[in-house]
Amino acid sequence: MALGGFSRLFRSCGQKVIGFMGMFGSLRYLSQTNCMRDIQRQISDVEDLNITTNDQVKHAFSWIGNKAPCFGINGHQVQVLQQPDQFYETLKVRVKQAKKRVVLASLYLGTGVLEQELVDNIREACIEAKKNKDEDFEVHVLLDFVRGSRGHDSSSRTMLTPLLKEFEGMIHVHLFHSPNLRGLVRSLLPQRFDEIVGLHHMKMYLFDDSFIISGANLSESYFTDRQDRYILFNECVEMADFFSALVKGVAACSFVLHSDNTVTLSPYCKAHPFDDKDDGVEYKKEARQRILDIVRNKRNEGQLTRDGVDTWVYPLVQMGPLGIQDDEQVMKHMLRKAKKEEKLLLASGYFNLTEDYMQIILQETDAQFDILMSSPETNGFFGAKGVSGAVPFLYVQTAKEFYNRICQGDQEARIQLQEYFHETWSFHVKGLWYYFSDSKGPAMTIIGSSNFGHRSVYRDLECQAVVVTNNTSLQNQLKKEHEDLYQRSSPMTEDTFKQLNRYVPLWVKFVTRTCRTFF
Repeated sequence: MALGGFSRLFRSCGQKVIGFMGMFGSLRYLSQTNCMRDIQRQISDVEDLNITTNDQVKHAFSWIGNKAPCFGINGHQVQVLQQPDQFYETLKVRVKQAKKRVVLASLYLGTGVLEQELVDNIREACIEAKKNKDEDFEVHVLLDFVRGSRGHDSSSRTMLTPLLKEFEGMIHVHLFHSPNLRGLVRSLLPQRFDEIVGLHHMKMYLFDDSFIISGANLSESYFTDRQDRYILFNECVEMADFFSALVKGVAACSFVLHSDNTVTLSPYCKAHPFDDKDDGVEYKKEARQRILDIVRNKRNEGQLTRDGVDTWVYPLVQMGPLGIQDDEQVMKHMLRKAKKEEKLLLASGYFNLTEDYMQIILQETDAQFDILMSSPETNGFFGAKGVSGAVPFLYVQTAKEFYNRICQGDQEARIQLQEYFHETWSFHVKGLWYYFSDSKGPAMTIIGSSNFGHRSVYRDLECQAVVVTNNTSLQNQLKKEHEDLYQRSSPMTEDTFKQLNRYVPLWVKFVTRTCRTFF
């Protein structure tokens, strides 16, 4: 009986592993060959970063200006939004009131009632512009191709095509397609699974000269019960122009959506992202140069010495498929330079740090870390059907492996892991808050779309903003933001991973080890 039971268990695990490997086998090969080889070939050597020893907040992170543009603003122009419904209502009101432009960049747009209300507000802004004969008013929407196309009868595309019919020439919708999703892999992978190869993942929502940087997508759960971060920058003209140009730069390398729900490649893009004979070399080269021109040209207009400001914002771009790794380079340098008496609070909705990040945190810095992640119950995939239902336990396994490395180095006092829990909400927060030894509030935060994992660094298109501030009111807002999040968390210990709801099946452990670069 015992032998028969073991045999049945072995066959069950084997079937699941084989099912996973059937989908991931070719992808893993792709990851280890063409994809990574292209990245390594195209990434330029890291520039030397000049570090100032000035202890003032203004100069503590000024070295980032060697890798990114710098915008000087006032802290009173910045508002930290706390709740999903606040994010949603702000989006609707600001979109409807826009007089000059609306620029929305997200992974996808949902298809429910709340999303339709947002689309209706875009329509009202267009009607008002048409009524006033404002020919300069424009709407630009940038989404991911595969995620935005998911669903035959109802998708992000079908939500927007009515606007394209009604306001031809005023509204522009583009869909970015990863150059790494190609060939046999593109042909064989079904919907949902094709998204693991690479996505457009930036989240920024712009209305006239104000905008929100977030990690949230444009769908119902993010408007109601999926906790994320959202920072609103009011009347920041130069920054708004930069982010608008960045979105349009990616759009120029993407597909154009037409009113009949067909797509064509942007006329500004000479090379095709996947239908080519050079394995994407020319497309990546062209797209990389287009984005670098936007970032580097603005970088030469630094505003660190601008008078009358108390807050400095550095946009960071990470586009691994195109060989652009500014965000990763800055993050690694920042982690290494953090001092023993300083504290970094880091959050990730999908905890799967790259080996470089883990190595630096464990062995190359003495700073204190308090890392926040989702519990299995607050993971967005919790309770999903089929293979997706195992996703939360992939992240349990990555957390357990990292925790074991912390313990092996006797660093439990310096590096703490926290697990977020909410009875009815899910957790999608990502970012960083940075405390100096004598500061009562964070002097710096990083906000954006990156989860600091393998996907964020190597597969997806990401954008973040480093916000450095002397403004006490803004520091207090940021402090309240992370305190509210951490109040719903509990420390992770050895006992955490012994709980029954943290049990990770053998086949999930195997998948975690072999395919972790895809999540």
